[in-house]
Amino acid sequence: MRKWSWMTILVAVMLLVSACGSNSSGSQHNKQQSNGGNSGSEAEKQDVTLSFIHWRGEDVEVLDGIIAKFEQEYPYIHVETQVFPSDQYQSTAQAKIADGSVGDVFTVFPGAQFQAIARAGLFTDLTGESFVEHFEPNLIAAGQQDGKQFALPYQLVYNIPIYNVALFEQHQVEVPLDWDSFLAALEVFKQAGLTPIAFPGADIGPGQLMNSMVMNNAPDEDIFVKLEAGEAKLTDEWWVKTLAQFKELNDKGYLQKDAVGAKQDSSIALFVQEQAAILGTGSFHLASNKASNPNLKQGLLAPITVSADEAVYEGIHTTTFMLAVNSKSKHTEEAKLFIEFLSRSDIAAEYANGTGQNVTVKDVEYTSEELQIVSEWTTKHTRFQPRFTISNGEVQKAVTNSIQAVLSGVSAEQAAAEAQAIVEQQIGQ
Repeated sequence: MRKWSWMTILVAVMLLVSACGSNSSGSQHNKQQSNGGNSGSEAEKQDVTLSFIHWRGEDVEVLDGIIAKFEQEYPYIHVETQVFPSDQYQSTAQAKIADGSVGDVFTVFPGAQFQAIARAGLFTDLTGESFVEHFEPNLIAAGQQDGKQFALPYQLVYNIPIYNVALFEQHQVEVPLDWDSFLAALEVFKQAGLTPIAFPGADIGPGQLMNSMVMNNAPDEDIFVKLEAGEAKLTDEWWVKTLAQFKELNDKGYLQKDAVGAKQDSSIALFVQEQAAILGTGSFHLASNKASNPNLKQGLLAPITVSADEAVYEGIHTTTFMLAVNSKSKHTEEAKLFIEFLSRSDIAAEYANGTGQNVTVKDVEYTSEELQIVSEWTTKHTRFQPRFTISNGEVQKAVTNSIQAVLSGVSAEQAAAEAQAIVEQQIGQ
């Protein structure tokens, strides 16, 4: 009888242990279901830190808010952001992302930088990803190569100068429609003691203003493609004329003093303080200008370098701030989730209206004053940014350096010849 009692107790203990184990497992399962549910739930996933690098310092506050929402939806993913000046980003981004330790998600400029990163094999192919359908198909071609979607342009910008509407009205200056009236307008502002054009010649100015300065001097949209193919030269009339017009702006005092050494920040400050009538950058500065001076009334204009009847294009547009996933990343799937999140229409609207940037995402409602200014240009005859059709970074640099050369006193012909010599070295002529 005693032996039977001990056996009964032993069986009872074994059943109790088994039941406790079963209940413990069930509780853990229920916890996992409540935190994400299905197969591969977030509770089962290891914490991941994504590196996101870009050049839009003025977007940081808005992006931080969006990232906080992303991290709330995906609590196992943390996003760390690094922001660099745009000129530094163009020259160093490829080196930063090369080993995959930085830039799981990164942005890329169209043109030479996109081509270089593609050649290095650093893009993850996004072709066929469902979120690609969130974008306007006619606005994402700049991120394509060989039939593959390597990057997704997020911004639609206009690379044409910003003007102070109030100063134009005060001095009874109409937006000029040809080169002579453009020069006449600048003379009015000069005589009034204002800086006609705030031009950051030391950094982004040459690469921005060159686009609208050359667009009607060389209306062939493939002119720089032909340059790199040896079928056109910078010593041809179209570029020599463009350089001569840059030199004319400088020599007549229509740019700020020592424009070749002027940086972006000081040029923007000159415009925001309403000491300059025009800022020679682009629509991407509208929102930050307004934030610095809420009373600033702004518009967009492009210098027309020919007579009105010869003008083909009214301005320049670019699809840029292209989102990409690093092929060296260890967190490719999480990186794609981040781009998918940014491509949702409500999130893209939050980004657009918060930063004053038009976007390439479908079904976005724009509410900000700056975007209403930009929206006027969607019906105008604009051309994709010529500078970004240059695929060789050294050729692109030679082109912009020739602008800086004429601002430093070199003749248009000499600056063009020196730049063409570099082009020929690069293309093997």
